[in-house]
Parts: sequence; structure tokens; C-alpha cells
Amino acid sequence: MLIFVFLISIFLIYPKNLRKKIMRQVIESQMRFGDVDISKIKVDYKSRDEIDKCVIGLQYIYTNAEIRNKVFEVLDGITPSGTSKHRGRPGMDLWKILVLGVIRQATNFDYDKLHNIANNHMMIRELLGHNRYEDYDKMYRYELQTLKDNITLLTPELINKINVIVVEAGHKLLTVKKKKNCTLA
Repeated sequence: MLIFVFLISIFLIYPKNLRKKIMRQVIESQMRFGDVDISKIKVDYKSRDEIDKCVIGLQYIYTNAEIRNKVFEVLDGITPSGTSKHRGRPGMDLWKILVLGVIRQATNFDYDKLHNIANNHMMIRELLGHNRYEDYDKMYRYELQTLKDNITLLTPELINKINVIVVEAGHKLLTVKKKKNCTLA
């Protein structure tokens, strides 16, 4: 009887939204004051740096709902089978894993360099969903081991599946542009 009363009191104490919280989300949906919408991040389109090119590509994936949903379906394979989505500690959002994994692949950064970029590069932090105006002492800092543990979840098979989705979207985009140019001529 005492256990039953204890369980009911726990059930009543915790709000409903905390009881059903998913431990590894796709992306944090609630923006905070000072957050920049990912589609509004300013990128230097003339830059030849690989980070800027990655940001442009990731912005396109994020703003195109069809591609974004396909990519996140693939990324759902990161969570090991048999793992509860409602119990345990919260994991890194799938969007953050994708962003940091793409940056690491495109730039050939080691984990130490990725750790520095994730914690100090303003545009990457905005792409990860962090507030531009956070105090340095209060801002979220990525631990090196957290990055290693989560980025390694992006297996070559998952990266290839995502690559196929993105390349197909690029081909569709080029086909549409060619058709528009042909009708204008």
C-alpha cells in the first residue's frame, strides 16, 4: 500500500510534459529569447571556407520540410534498438549530431578541433540552436567525450543514406532551375 501511495504521489508531482519527455529529440522546438531561427542565420555566400558551405547546405536541409523529415527518419536509426525513448538521461538532439557530424566530415577536424568549434564558433553555435547573447560563463559547453560518444553514432551507412537523400534533392533543384531557364529563353 505504501508503494502504491508513493507512486501516485510521484505521478501527481511531476507535470504531464515531464512524464512523457523523449530522451533524444530531433531538435529543440521551443526557441528562447535571443535565439536565431536557423533559416535566418547570415552566411557569407562569397566565402570559400568549408564551414560556410556546410551551413548553407544544412540550412537548406532544415528549411525544406520534405528533406528534413527524410533525413531525420534516417537519423532515428541512431538510437539503439531496445532503448527506451522515455527513460534515462537526455541525449544530444539529432539535429546537433547531424550538424557536428557534417562539420567534422567536411572539414576533416579531429575531435579536439570540433570541440573548440562547437564551443566558440558563433555561426555553428547558432546552427546548433544556442543563443547568440548568452554570457560566456552561463552558455552551454560541449564536453569532448560527449562529442565523441554522439558523433560516432553517425555510421558510414547512415551518412551514405543521408547523402543519397541530399543528392537527390540537389538533382531535383537543378532540374527545376533548368526547366525555368528553358521556358524563359
